[in-house]
Parts: sequence; C-alpha cells; structure tokens
Amino acid sequence: MKSIVYTGTGSADVLELVERNIPEPGPGEVRVRVLVSGVNPTDWKSRAGSTGPKELPFPEVTPNQDGAGVVDAVGEGVTEPRVGDRVWLYLSQHQRPTGTAQEYTVVPAARAVPLPDAADFALGASLGVPAMTAHRALTVHEDGPRRLSPGALHGLVVLVTGGAGAVGHAAIQLARWAGATVITTISSDDKAALATAAGAHHTVNYREDDAAARIRELAPDGVDIVVDVAFIQNVELVASVLKPRGTISIYANTGGSEVTVPFRLYMGLNARLQFILLYTVGEEALAAAAEDVTAAVRDGALPVGEEHGLPLVRFPLERTADAHRAVEQDTVGKVLVEVASEG
Repeated sequence: MKSIVYTGTGSADVLELVERNIPEPGPGEVRVRVLVSGVNPTDWKSRAGSTGPKELPFPEVTPNQDGAGVVDAVGEGVTEPRVGDRVWLYLSQHQRPTGTAQEYTVVPAARAVPLPDAADFALGASLGVPAMTAHRALTVHEDGPRRLSPGALHGLVVLVTGGAGAVGHAAIQLARWAGATVITTISSDDKAALATAAGAHHTVNYREDDAAARIRELAPDGVDIVVDVAFIQNVELVASVLKPRGTISIYANTGGSEVTVPFRLYMGLNARLQFILLYTVGEEALAAAAEDVTAAVRDGALPVGEEHGLPLVRFPLERTADAHRAVEQDTVGKVLVEVASEG
C-alpha cells in the first residue's frame, strides 16, 4: 500500500511517500480502507514536534488522526463494525504509529464509527477532532446537558469565537441542532458569511465593532457557554459577556503561553474555565461524542462545503506535505487528503 511516513520531527518536508505492507488487525481492532484523510492542527504540530518530545515514540509515524473509509477486515473478538461498513475515524494515530495518511489503517474498533448512508466520505473525514472537540465544549456547562440532541441546549446562548474555523464551524452546527441561540465572532465579511452559512444567528466583527457591547446587545443577560479558540486574547472580552455560572470552553491556543485572568471579575461570575484536549477527556466522553455526532450527521445537521460554511480544500495523497502546510498556514476551510477513490 501507499503510505505517508516520517522518521523524525520537523517541517512538512519530513513527510515522504513510501510503499508498506498492508497491516493486519489484532484483537479488538479493525482494518479500514481509507478513502479520505482529514488534517487538523494537532497533526502538523505533532509532526513538527511543537507539542511534545522532539524524539518520536515510534521508529516511523504515519500522520493524521481523522479519516473515513470502509472496513475490510476485523480482528479477533470484533463483531461491529463489520466488513463492508462505511465508517468515520477519530484519534487513529493517538499513541499509535499509524494514522490515516495511507491506503489502509488499523484502529481500535471503537474508533471506527458507522457513517450514516447519506453522508459522503469527505464529511466523515471532517468530523473527528473538530466535531468531537465541539461536542465536549458544549457539554461541560455546569447547568447544561452532558449529551447533545435536538432541544438539549434550548434557552441557552452560545458564543463561538472564531466561527469560521473547523471547530468553530462544528460548534455552530451542533449548538443550532441542539436548540441554542448562537453568536460568533469573526474578523471579516467573508468569514461572517461562512459562519452564517454554518447556522450562526448573529456575527460580530471583533476588528470593527465594540465586540463586548454588541454581544451584550444580542444577549443582554450574557452568554451561557463560550467556545473559545483564543482565550489569551479574549480573556477580557469573555469576562464582559459571560452570564453568572457560565462556562468558557477553551480548546486552542492561537499565540502565547500565559494568561492573566481578572480574578475578582471571574470569581464574581462563578465562571468555569474548562480546558479541552481530546487525548485526555476519557473514553466515556469520547463515546458520548461519537454517538451524538453521528446522530447529528444522520439528521443532516453537520454538512460541509463552502455553501455550508466550511470550504473543502483537497490534496492527493502524494501531496500530504502540502496539506499539512495549508493547515499550518491557517487556510480557511477543512483540509482533506484524498487517499483513494470509492470504487
């Protein structure tokens, strides 16, 4: 099979296309013929060695956590998903040497989630990290639900900062599906159009508007949940618009390593700061997210493509390095690697 590998951390230049033997699934595992691989910031950061040890834990690594394809073999003890099932994949390369940037990959059976028939493989490969992170962000509010479904967030106001990104896009869609009122901050008219297409009720340009005042106009009592991409930069803004007992779900760092929190203000709000990283949320939270995200897909609530607020940027397998560079350069939209054709 064709596989993308790297044997040392560094720039995207360390990625190379090689031929490898097709792997066999072990006990509790399934093998998936990968059709589309999704690229996320965590993939290039791991490859670059910027989020952990510079020395690789394996002699060779195939990148990319997310993907979609068809199960073609199962290991001992596996009954679901069965051979022939269409699936979407998450955390494929977590604590493992092989991700989805190859023609076949082996994953624990739980990480190959049945993909509803109406969803194509590009959508399946766009779920994983973004959708599951968004699910977690929307289910940690002290007074909110632990699971998402239609109506679960009814009556709540959700603020999504950076609504044109992949996680922001998924958060808007899931919050709308669950019945919340959604406000998002954006930096341009083009990104406002994307956030609106995703389903945001209101957009606020933080570069042109008095963002806090505008959000307060839209939500006089404050917002219940902030799904935040840049807490270091937004610490004052979110404190100004958060409702008492509100939650700030922090899932990314767009620059800097430390933040100063206005202590009295946050204490007076009884604010909850919830940091989110899928790798350590626990199996229960992952399983809940996988089930709820699949239900949202089945309901048609998580479409992708420019007309739905998330342009798709596609690369062939041999250009996986360019796909990584695109994500590293903050390309707007979801970057996908087309591994193989469906036929």
